[in-house]
Amino acid sequence: MGYAVVLGEALVDLLDSELDGERVYRQAIGGGPLNVAVGVARLGGAAQFVGSLGDDALGGRIRAFLTAADVGVAGAITVPAPTTLAVVTYAGPEPDFRFYGEPASYGLLGPDDLDLALLEGADVLYCGSIVLLRPDTLAAARRAWGLATGLRVFDPNVRPRLLNGPAALEGLREVVAEFAAGAHLVKLSAADAVLLYPGEPVEGVAAYLRELGAATVVVTLGAAGAVLAAADADPVRVPAPKVNAIDATGAGDSVMAALIADLLVDGEPEGPSGWTDRVAFALRVAGLVCESPGGATAMPTRTAVKNRFNT
Repeated sequence: MGYAVVLGEALVDLLDSELDGERVYRQAIGGGPLNVAVGVARLGGAAQFVGSLGDDALGGRIRAFLTAADVGVAGAITVPAPTTLAVVTYAGPEPDFRFYGEPASYGLLGPDDLDLALLEGADVLYCGSIVLLRPDTLAAARRAWGLATGLRVFDPNVRPRLLNGPAALEGLREVVAEFAAGAHLVKLSAADAVLLYPGEPVEGVAAYLRELGAATVVVTLGAAGAVLAAADADPVRVPAPKVNAIDATGAGDSVMAALIADLLVDGEPEGPSGWTDRVAFALRVAGLVCESPGGATAMPTRTAVKNRFNT
């Protein structure tokens, strides 16, 4: 089994919480790609995080957290900027993110900062999330995408509050098409699909991304499961387990982490049925994540998933 390189952002979430009857903000290390890297490691895969970390105490904590989670940080650079914060509030279990910090510490990785040997040796490369909205990190992601010799996986993980008007949305739509065209796997949420392709059913979005060139597409639907488009078969729905959800932070990231971990262990499955089994497992991982607060800290092990769902 080789390793996955996960390129993207790391930051600190401030989770809106209640303590002794008062509203407080609890720190949690996060960022979608960081969650993915930690999830891969927790599920038995080897992961290397590639991104930029602030030069403050919070950036140091992120680096220490990744190291403790057995995620490699050889490709993580320290930049002269304070760590970006994301204030997270909730409507039920669903999180809403507002980002603070400029310059954004996560957006300062440039193409010349990449460890080329690390990228070329990876069995899986992940790119995606809000680094796609920053010129330097988008350029780095494009260079990494072009250098990758293994499987390429992509997740737009759209944050609407960071899109400044229709032009920004159209620009992101073009970037999504660019990366999807060369992807072995694309994962996006139903909310991403609605924002990027308004008026299109999720099955249609999955089919469209496959037409662009993506080999397999998974669209997560929250409690309703996921839509899977693989090989030449029509898109199918994969149900999610029933869980007691309290916090959906990191749920979509955990789906991607589970799919990457299985790609590292067994490579690409043969035919749609193999993908269906893998997506079903990834949805169980996400269900367990939703039963705990936080993102990266909620990522489970395979044993925890097996014990929770008796599989």
